[in-house]
Formats: sequence, structure tokens, C-alpha cells
Amino acid sequence: MLITNNLGYPRVGPFRELKKANEAYWAKKISAEELLQTAKEIRQANWNTQKNAGIDLIPSNDFSFYDQVLDLSLTLGAIPARYSSLLDKADNGYSLDLYFAMARGFQQDGIDVTASEMTKWFDTNYHYMVPEFTKGQTFKLSSEKFLNEYNEAKALGIDTKPVIIGPITYLLIGKEKETGFNRIDLIENLLPVYEQILSKLADAGAKYIQIDEPYLALDIDAKTKALYNQVFERLNSAAGNAKLIATTYFEALQDNEDLAVNLPVHALHIDLVRGENQLDTLLDKVPSSLTLSLGVVEGRNIWKNDYQKSLTKIQQAVNALGADRVWIGTSSSLLHVPFDLDSEKNEETLPAEVKNWLAFAKQKLAEVKDLAILANGDVDATTAQHFEANKAAAESRRTSPLIHRPEVKERVSNITDEDAQRTSPFASRKAAQQAKFNLPSFATTTIGSFPQTKDVRKWRADLKKGTITQEEYDKAIAEETENTIRLQEQLEIDVLVHGEFERNDMVEYFGEQLAGYAFTQYGWVQSYGSRCVKPPVIYGDVYRPADMTVRWSAYAQSLTNRPVKGMLTGPVTILQWSFVRNDQPRSTTTYQIALAILDEVQALEKSGIKIIQIDEPAIREGLPLRKADQQEYLNWAVRAFRVSSSNVADDTQIHTHMCYSEFNNVIKDIAAMDADVITIETSRSQMKLLNAFAGDFKYPNDIGPGVYDIHSPRVPSTEEMVDLLRKAKAVVPSEQLWVNPDCGLKTRAWPETKAALESMVKAAKILRAE
Repeated sequence: MLITNNLGYPRVGPFRELKKANEAYWAKKISAEELLQTAKEIRQANWNTQKNAGIDLIPSNDFSFYDQVLDLSLTLGAIPARYSSLLDKADNGYSLDLYFAMARGFQQDGIDVTASEMTKWFDTNYHYMVPEFTKGQTFKLSSEKFLNEYNEAKALGIDTKPVIIGPITYLLIGKEKETGFNRIDLIENLLPVYEQILSKLADAGAKYIQIDEPYLALDIDAKTKALYNQVFERLNSAAGNAKLIATTYFEALQDNEDLAVNLPVHALHIDLVRGENQLDTLLDKVPSSLTLSLGVVEGRNIWKNDYQKSLTKIQQAVNALGADRVWIGTSSSLLHVPFDLDSEKNEETLPAEVKNWLAFAKQKLAEVKDLAILANGDVDATTAQHFEANKAAAESRRTSPLIHRPEVKERVSNITDEDAQRTSPFASRKAAQQAKFNLPSFATTTIGSFPQTKDVRKWRADLKKGTITQEEYDKAIAEETENTIRLQEQLEIDVLVHGEFERNDMVEYFGEQLAGYAFTQYGWVQSYGSRCVKPPVIYGDVYRPADMTVRWSAYAQSLTNRPVKGMLTGPVTILQWSFVRNDQPRSTTTYQIALAILDEVQALEKSGIKIIQIDEPAIREGLPLRKADQQEYLNWAVRAFRVSSSNVADDTQIHTHMCYSEFNNVIKDIAAMDADVITIETSRSQMKLLNAFAGDFKYPNDIGPGVYDIHSPRVPSTEEMVDLLRKAKAVVPSEQLWVNPDCGLKTRAWPETKAALESMVKAAKILRAE
């Protein structure tokens, strides 16, 4: 039987148990012991689920309270100096307070420290805490989480495969916090700790250890390439009798094939979803000592595996290497998909026909096992039935009338270059907009959402249950909206928002009103920390049957003389943060969404909303990992945004928002989007991300750099925000600057929100006076 290999499993719990426990712990409603117990129950349930599914190589150390990169930083003692006051209180260099302070910031007991930077994990919507490095930095083993969780599983009778992010990838995903060195040069300081980790795991009896090195599938320079063999020689030596698995994912190895297959490891894992044709060039290079783990089951999307297609690849590998040197696995960790399709019972939102095309994490384990049995050739009756059902589901999806709308396809094919172009250049538009709105310098606004309290969430839940009427719900939302408008007026914010109290999620809300979408009840995936999202499912052609946001935006504008922004999510973000159909190019689906958003933009403008924000936080996230593929993506992504936003009057001001992204290598394309105002996350980087907008290429339009971090509960002072704005003013002309938080305020509480916004407006006034 071919060995089955899973790279990682979702850790928030099937019903977000970890999210709820984390937030209860932060609110001091449960003890550390209760939080630890919840975590233990999730881990043990995950291990047993994988064992029962017949997975041979079950991961451990893939669990995290917040983020696996943060876990590793704590393990390696890579703790920035600003946390020293909390480090002093930690037990053996680790405590929950220190851990969550690095993730969220800390502001109590006379201690006030900011959180670590956060950015996207490669091209996913998962966020990680960016490691911080200084010149000559040393490392030390400060946590044995990796060992404790291995032993915990072993006590259950499950011999797991510990998962560790590799040392080269760990350094490359971090940042230098001072000049004069390259973080990769810290490898000699770092390796002794990795050697300790592997030695301890080997001593504990680990038979396999997974070393994640996704950078092996990316563009890497000659210096980094030269390090890989040396590094893995040391890791392999330290691992003793434990067998190392070098794991790559999210891309094909391409020019790194020779390097990867000759690493001193037992097995190499490759992603055959993102790099579906790499076996054609790889197999002839595989030495006789190497086992190949085939990532044939998609770890990032929820469509059923095409068994026949996967078996063709598996057979290709088996023919070349022999069955004893081929493993069957997931393409990446299953962190990026929901827990269990069996929990989905609502056929109104997820029709049975569409559900039959899907597979969540638990079902993907079954797919891995089925493929191993089918490839082995000794097929039992149950697996044979699974194979026939798989073929039937594929045929059902291919021929279903639910999917195709000829009029939508025709409208996309008729898009012209004029449809993606504003009538006048930015300078003319800015003059027209200033004449209309008469905004002050350092104009203040927020990104869109305001706190969604328990009451707001309860109204939505009660409406779904039928315990309140639509009229009662609308009345409650109207009152909350008016209160928020009055608060913003009181705070003297210049451009207001309606608060988005009617919205569950910035993508799901729109998906619910667009055709071609289906929805889950429990399809939660982790975005960062306790933040979980429930991506909608794009299964067919997308169009807009009716207005989506006009009612509440127009109502809010009727309450005030100050401009109120219409709030929309952009086409690329709606695409990226959905589970997207894989039967047509992603660009085609994006253009369908762009036309739907354009229809909404024009409806808002017609209703009197003259400032419209089209959020695109995911546009950088969608960038292909290989540089050679990036410009093609940027061309259609930028064009889709312009299609959604261009057909408006000059005095209609278009905003966009992006967060937790690196912009340096795409700044010209961001400028090409031609939004009148872009707001970005910059506070955690102390405005350093703003340098991309002010280097050799001068960003031409207006910019709102975030002056405080909304992902942290700490309230920054006015002085802190003034300091950030002065840093911004040093690189961007004052007349281009807006003042705003980093992101929406949905997850924050009202007291901290009011305090922070009050400080923000004061900071803007100080800058105006200067």
C-alpha cells in the first residue's frame, strides 16, 4: 500500500472552538488552564480524525493558538527587545501573555508594547506574524511545544510526524529591523537551535520530521540556493534515526528541481495542484535514495479531487520510481479549507447538487486514502463505489445547467479598453472633487466598518431564526447606523461611513446577493489569530440581480451633511476570498464580478453617494509567487478594478483600501488602478511600507497611511499618531495625505474605538496646524 501523507490540519475547531476560547481568555472570562484544555481537545480530535481516515503520516506541531510562525519565533527565542518586560515574567522564556502580546500588542500593568508586523502567508489569505531580526542576533531554544505535542499524540497511541518551518524559509519570511546586514546571514546562529529541536524529536522516537521549505518553489538567488544543501546536511545529521521530509507547496519547483531532489533527505514533497506538470521534468532527476510525496489532493480549494486525473499522475510516478518510493498526500496543509462537509445541512444556501461537488478537510483525507488504495490496485468494494461516485460528481458538475449564463459570458467578452478608463486624469478629478467636498488637508475617515457588538450579531442570528421580523431587524440596524453617524459627526471626522452593521463579512455579504454563489454554515477557515472567515463558493457565472448596498448607504447620507462613503468590496478581493470555481480562468470570473460591482457603483452614484470605496486588500495577495507569472496577473487584476470603478463622473471620488501587503515591486500597478484615494496599513511597520509610494516612483494620487493598528486592542496616544503622520509627511507631500486607521473597526470594542478615533482626529488637527 502506498503511504498516505497529510501536511497539516485546520486548528480552529469544527465550530470555531479555539476562536471562542481565545477571545474568552483575552476578555478574562476563562482561565489559561481552560484555554489550554480546549486546545488539547482540538488537537486530539484532529489526530483521531486522521488516524480513523487511514492517514499514515499524521502531522503534529501544526496546531497554534494564533500562528505557526509566531510559535516558531517563540521556540527559537526570536523575541524582540520591546517584549523584555513580559519575557522577564515568562516561564522558561514563554508565557501566554508574552505570546499574545507579540500577536496583538499589550497595554496594561504599566506595560505598553506594540504587536509584531503581520502579513500574508505567501499568496494565501492566512496572515502570519513577521519575525524581526537584528544584526548578529542570537537564538536559543525557548519553548518545547514541538516536543510536547509529539509526546501528547504518542500518549494517545498515535506516532505523528512533527512539522517545523525550515530555517531558510523562516529567515526569508522575516524582516531586518536595522540596516547593514542580510537576514539570511543569521543562518549559522540559527542552525544550532534547529539541531537541538531535531535531536530532541529523534530522541523522543519520531520516525519522520516534516521540514517545510516553500521557498524551494520560489525564485531564490544563488547565495540562498548554495545554502540549502549545507543546511540540510546539518539537519539530517542532527535528526539521527528520524527521516526528514523536505516539503514544498504553492508552486512548482521549476529551476530548483535539481537542487531539491539532491537534498540529503528521505523524502521530497511536491505540489501537483499548483505545479501539475512538474513530474514530466522531475522524475528523471530523482535519485534512487529519494522518496517522492505527491501533493495531488488540493489543500487550498474545496472541489472534489478528480480521481482519474490524480491516478494518472500517481501511476506516472510509480512507473518511474516504484510503489515503495511514492507517497500520496495533500498539496499543502489543509489549514486553508473548512473542517467537515458533513456538517452542512442547509440546502437553501448550499444546494445538494453543488454540495456533491465539494470536499472539506475531513473529506480530503478520505480522498488521499481512496487514491492510495486505487493506485495500489487491490480495490475493495467500498473504494470502488467511491471511485464511481467521484466520476459521477465530475460529470454532474461538467454538465450542470446551474453553472452557465450566456448573457454574462457575452457581457465579459464585450468589455473594451474605454470601459477601464476614467474620463479625465487624476489632477482634473481632484480639482472637481475638492470643489464639491471642500475637505481640509489631512482629511480624516475610517475604512468602513464599526464595532459589531453582540447585540448586532444577535439581531442577524435572530432574523435568520425567525425570532424577529425583518421590520424589527431593519429598525435596529437603522438606529445603530444613526448612532454611528452622530458619533462620527461629534468626533469631527470629515468623510463618514455608515458602519456596515447589516453585513456579516466583506465578501460573504456580497456573495449572498450575487448569482453564481453558494454558502456554507460552518465553512470557517482561519485568516489570522481568532479571526475566521467563511468564504462563499463561486460555482457558476456571476452577476448582480439587484441593488446590494444602496439602501443603507443612502439612508446614512440622508442623516448628515458630511459626505458618506459607499462601501464595496472589489472584484479581485471577492475572487481571492471566495472558494473559486476551477473550470474556467480566474480572470474570467473576476471580470464577471467587476461588472457586477460596476452596476452597484453606478447605482450608488445615482442615489447621491459621491464617494465610493472599493476595497482591494487581496490584490497583492493574488500575485503569483514566480516573477515570470506576475505581470499577466497584474494586467487583468488592475483592469478588472478599473472596469468596476471607471464609469463615473469626475467629481465622484473613488477610494480603495489594501492591508498587510508589501507594495515595492507592484507600486506602478497599484498606481495604474487610478483610485483617487488609496488607504493602506502602515502602523505596524512604523510607516516603512509607505516608502514604496515615495521612492524613485512617486505615487501620483492621494494616500491614507493607517495611523493605528486595529488588530490590537491597545489604544495609541495622539502623540504616537502625530509621530507616524510626521514620518508619512517626510516621504509623501502633505497635500496627498489622508488620515485613517489601518483597517475596518468591526472586531474592536466601542470604548477603544472612540478613544482611538478621538486621538486620530486630534493628530490630524495638529498636522494641519503645522
